[in-house]
Amino acid sequence: MIDERSPSTADLARRLRGAIDASIVGGERIAFGLLVAMFAGGHALIEGVPGTGKTLAVRTFALALGLTFRRIQFTPDLMPSDVTGTTVFNPRSGEFSLRPGPIVTNVLLADEINRTPPKTQAALLEAMEESRVTIDGSPIELPAPFMVCATQNPIEYEGTYPLPEAQLDRFLVKIDASYPSESDELRLLERVATGFDARRLEASGVASVTTAAELLAARETVRRSTCSPEVRTYVYRIVEATRTNPRLSLGASPRAGVCVLLAAQAAAAIDGRDFTTPDDVKEVVPFVLPHRLIVRPEAEIEGARAREIVADLLSTVAVPRS
Repeated sequence: MIDERSPSTADLARRLRGAIDASIVGGERIAFGLLVAMFAGGHALIEGVPGTGKTLAVRTFALALGLTFRRIQFTPDLMPSDVTGTTVFNPRSGEFSLRPGPIVTNVLLADEINRTPPKTQAALLEAMEESRVTIDGSPIELPAPFMVCATQNPIEYEGTYPLPEAQLDRFLVKIDASYPSESDELRLLERVATGFDARRLEASGVASVTTAAELLAARETVRRSTCSPEVRTYVYRIVEATRTNPRLSLGASPRAGVCVLLAAQAAAAIDGRDFTTPDDVKEVVPFVLPHRLIVRPEAEIEGARAREIVADLLSTVAVPRS
């Protein structure tokens, strides 16, 4: 059965994908990850070497959403108060007043988040978990919808700080921004040669295609997606398999299972369905689980990577029959 509201969510997803395609060549994977995070009410981390379109993708996505947007360039000297805000003393009135930071927005781009120390990274935790920040004991509710889109360079690069597990766990999805294929890179060069300028997205035809109310309605549609006991058990079996895998020292938590389920519901809504299938689960697991796992040092020396381990698990865990 197709819920009459589901096609509108799928249509919204198509509009947002079209806007991203207007500036990002070969960005289907990035677009899907961002859409899943937005519709599921989560946050997205995009990792890739410099120059692979991470920041451009988020800027385009935010512009297409038509929401308030702020960008923080994370640096080694950035302080937590530079993110959340602070209190300021007014000598005329003799009183302190709250000055909210750039985190008070709908879409926050935490650019190169792993270039700032963990103390400043942690300034995002409350906002990402509870959609609010506390400044000198005073809570401030963040506008809805609220989403953090962070970018980072691989930790092998000099001058970076690996994100702690607690911080990584707050990101619903992690998206790998890899080098484009030959055909995609040639299309990119063609676009630039014919006038595309990443610094002027509006002039390139990128515009808002939705509203906050429509996005919040889409999130409600996602949460109403039917998920059978068989699919829920399938999610558990995948998560449980990470906890007993000999190549992993840290498996997926119960929250990771919840995130897989929410992401699968979002994938179903993006596809225009009001029910979740095992294929939806398989599609989102590579986005949701690998960054939450820790590979044993001895296995890592032998070349094991979390993403490959997850792929192996997906091929061994029995898929429920429809």
